[in-house]
Amino acid sequence: MELAAILFLLAILLAVTMYLVSPLISNRPRRAAQETQEVSSLLAEQERLLNALQELDFDYQLGKIPEEDYPAQRADLRQKTIDVMKQLDAAAPSRSAAVAPPDPASSENPAQLSDDEIESMLASRRKARKTRSAGFCPRCGKPVLISDQFCPHCGKALQSERQSA
Repeated sequence: MELAAILFLLAILLAVTMYLVSPLISNRPRRAAQETQEVSSLLAEQERLLNALQELDFDYQLGKIPEEDYPAQRADLRQKTIDVMKQLDAAAPSRSAAVAPPDPASSENPAQLSDDEIESMLASRRKARKTRSAGFCPRCGKPVLISDQFCPHCGKALQSERQSA
């Protein structure tokens, strides 16, 4: 009986050791983590470039950017965004297929498709910005939304403030 107990303990010890060592032996999770990190950094870069494009458009509308500099700066940012989107498509083809199905008419000109995607992303961001913060409450200083009639923190009426501004 004692020999059987020792063999049983050795078998359990071997199974636990194999379970603990198997992540160190396999290289799959590390590669998946690297790919996930690469896609995540590309998505962050795409977000940064889209924000830069949106800010550039806003600054141009306010007259902060000279008319002769605007087209070159916008074209440069658009090209960088297109390059990042192409890298994203190469890094995660399943992601791009899930976002938008390929358009057969535009398959011969992928830059035009990417440009349209960029413009649609900017339009959706502008639309989403309208539902975001409208500024701050004049009484308590907390952020308020455009749709708020009263400050959600202190209750101050906001409509009369906006109409007078």
